[in-house]
Amino acid sequence: MLDSIPSFARLVAELSKLPGIGKKTAARLVFHILRRPQAEAEALAAALAEIKRKVRFCSRCFSLTEQDPCPLCLDPARDDRLMCVVEQPQDLIAIERSRSFRGRYHVLHGALSPLDGIGPEDLRLAELLARLEGVVEVVIATNFSVEGEATALYLADQLKKQGLRVTRLAYGIPMGSDLEFVDEATVNRAVEGRREL
Repeated sequence: MLDSIPSFARLVAELSKLPGIGKKTAARLVFHILRRPQAEAEALAAALAEIKRKVRFCSRCFSLTEQDPCPLCLDPARDDRLMCVVEQPQDLIAIERSRSFRGRYHVLHGALSPLDGIGPEDLRLAELLARLEGVVEVVIATNFSVEGEATALYLADQLKKQGLRVTRLAYGIPMGSDLEFVDEATVNRAVEGRREL
């Protein structure tokens, strides 16, 4: 029956493209939007359009930003000798929330996954290697998954060739979990308890 309402079906189809949103959840969201005032629906649509128009990747660290370079890269209080490498921007946000790291960041935008055809050339590795002047320690904060571990080992090999100290977050973070879903205290302990690779 609801498929006979084209605008309803279209919005359900678009929302169900989002990760973790199936058709039933999408339909519930559409019903919620329909019950809310017109101004709220328009504000949601405007926010979606604005984020696509304004947000981009920082040309230095490759995190999300509305200004380039991002505020973290411009912060003079950060320690230029420390570099933390993460898989995704949400991982950087998780570490920043813990307030445990005061160095610079680099976002790879993925992890090595030969089965999925993702090799070193598909990540921001060349840009990382170009940013290492003055860096003495690189903290590898990839996720504790098979792909994250493979990426960490590959990075450690590349970075040690350049004479850098390479550390890994401590295993206070459960194996198979993503940093964005880990609480701040656990991330803080993991950063403080990092180890040599």
